[in-house]
Amino acid sequence: MSDDEQHNQTFEQASAGASLTYPMQCSALRKNGHVVIKGRPCKIVDMSTSKTGKHGHAKVHLVAIDIFTGKKLEDISPSTHNMDVPHVRRNEFQLVDIEADGFMNLMTADGALKSDVKVPEGDIGKAIQEDHEQGKEILVTIVSSMGEEQAVQHKVT
Repeated sequence: MSDDEQHNQTFEQASAGASLTYPMQCSALRKNGHVVIKGRPCKIVDMSTSKTGKHGHAKVHLVAIDIFTGKKLEDISPSTHNMDVPHVRRNEFQLVDIEADGFMNLMTADGALKSDVKVPEGDIGKAIQEDHEQGKEILVTIVSSMGEEQAVQHKVT
C-alpha cells in the first residue's frame, strides 16, 4: 500500500458535525427534562437522589419514558457523572395527504414538502386518518430526536 492509498478515505455521510446529544451532569437533570437511557431518548418522569456511605457518591435514580415507544426505562448513576441529553425538536406541519403505504405528505411553514413520516400506530394515528378522510384541515406535531421522527399529536384548524 502506497502513501497516497492509505490517505484515501471514503465517507458514507457528511454532516455539519452537530451531535445528537449533549452532556449534562446527572445532578443537574430535572423532572420533565430529557435524557438518554440505554441509547433511547426519554422524558424523565421521576427522579430521586440517595446519599451513600462514607466514601461513596450520591446516586441519582432516574425513571423515564421513551418519547417514541412509550416504554418505561430506569437508570442509576452517580450524581457527579455526566449523562447524555438528546436534542429534541417539535415542529408543526400541515397535513396535505396520506399515501396508501401509510406515509404522510406534510407541508412546512415555508411551503416545502416532507413525506418521510408514517402515520403513527394507535389512537393518534386513527384520529389523524379519520379527520383526514372527513376533509378537515389538520396540523400535525412531529417530534424529532436522535435521527427518529414521529407524529405525537394533531389539531384541526
